[in-house]
Amino acid sequence: MAASEVTTILGKGSSFDGKLTFEGTVRIDGNFKGEIDTRGTLVIGKTAEVNAQVRAGNVVIEGQVHGEITAGESLEIHSSARVYGNLKTPSLMIEKGAIFEGNCAMESAGRSRKEPPQVVAMPTGKKSDG
Repeated sequence: MAASEVTTILGKGSSFDGKLTFEGTVRIDGNFKGEIDTRGTLVIGKTAEVNAQVRAGNVVIEGQVHGEITAGESLEIHSSARVYGNLKTPSLMIEKGAIFEGNCAMESAGRSRKEPPQVVAMPTGKKSDG
């Protein structure tokens, strides 16, 4: 990801506690605690420590995250990442060497709206002694 794409940076050595909402791309290299909500892209850098509930379009993790992460489009966990919590995304990539402890639900947007399959009993021609 090119630096010119990033609209906001929470730099190394900084810390923030609260709710973060944004458009575009945000990179966190410091400490963040709270809630993150965006349709954009969240990049959690190698030096970041995040303890948050995250909802974003795309999430790229290189640092440490504790919390639930919902990515509407894609979620990438790179080899330097340590992720502790539950994930929900239609597209997941985990590099060799990454640590992930939690549960993951992968469901495409179309699949979640479909009705469950119908079960139809077929007659066998046999009568039961009911």
